[in-house]
Amino acid sequence: MASAAVVVGAGVTGLTTAIALAESGVDVKVIADELPEATTSAAAGAMWGPYLVEPRRKVHGWSLRTLSELRTLALRPGTGVEVLPGIEASRTTGAAPAWSDMLDDLRPCAPGELPTGFASGWRYSAPLIDMPTYLGYLTTRLTATGTQLEVGHVTSLRALAADWPVVVNCTGCGAHDLVPDPTMQPIRGQLVVTTNPGVTEFFTENTGPSPDLCHIYPHGDTLVLGGTAEPGRWDLELDTATADLILTRCRTIDPRIADATVIDHRVGLRPTTPAVQLHSERLDNGTMLVHNYGHGGAGVTLSWGCATVVADWVARVHLD
Repeated sequence: MASAAVVVGAGVTGLTTAIALAESGVDVKVIADELPEATTSAAAGAMWGPYLVEPRRKVHGWSLRTLSELRTLALRPGTGVEVLPGIEASRTTGAAPAWSDMLDDLRPCAPGELPTGFASGWRYSAPLIDMPTYLGYLTTRLTATGTQLEVGHVTSLRALAADWPVVVNCTGCGAHDLVPDPTMQPIRGQLVVTTNPGVTEFFTENTGPSPDLCHIYPHGDTLVLGGTAEPGRWDLELDTATADLILTRCRTIDPRIADATVIDHRVGLRPTTPAVQLHSERLDNGTMLVHNYGHGGAGVTLSWGCATVVADWVARVHLD
């Protein structure tokens, strides 16, 4: 096994990959532009589900591995992970979600379970993740292995290879310039966080290709309301008009939200490529360069699955 690796990036993908490596016995260092709580991962909703990501065949296995891990973490206090029931609804009739075979309790909604204006829906249980708490848990778990997390800007992956036998690129949108990878494009998302007036189940609407999303995620005393999916938009400035539209959509679904108090806004970028970039190469000096980015709207959903793949590759690095 390679004895040391540097992971570039401290979002959910970088942290999870670093944990998988460190807990398998690799001496790991993480370098990132920002601490985890300042990354775009902190702005996520978040709920398990393979959203805006390809290729489907590989995504299935990565998602299933992560689902198992998140269900385990939901049994531990302080992780920010909770498995909750809820509904995914559509204003038209349609088939079950493509990933429905991974859920053992999925069933069609009865007509009386659907909000006004919806024609079909599916009820199931899935992990919801309070991202600030979850990133804190991952950071604590990582530092417990003795891993150093350094804030710094990396300008060349190959320059790092002079000092490290393994370099892992988990830079998300940063891969656009760092690799460089011009296929990396953001899909901007905006959310509203409110007090929770008593919502205990999630709701998400299947809006197809629309940039206007609608979801309601309860996290204890708060709700995370969404959202948007705006391809190619890099800015992180709050759009107050968009926030108002999000509130209107969610209040239509659940009138209790009209009494909720807005306590925060979140804006983030989903790092999206035509397909997840999970692959490795050997550089001329023998260093293993691994890419693990482009997870779109499924960063949390794919995190443990992809991290396990990276750890397995590194474990075999001297056996190739």
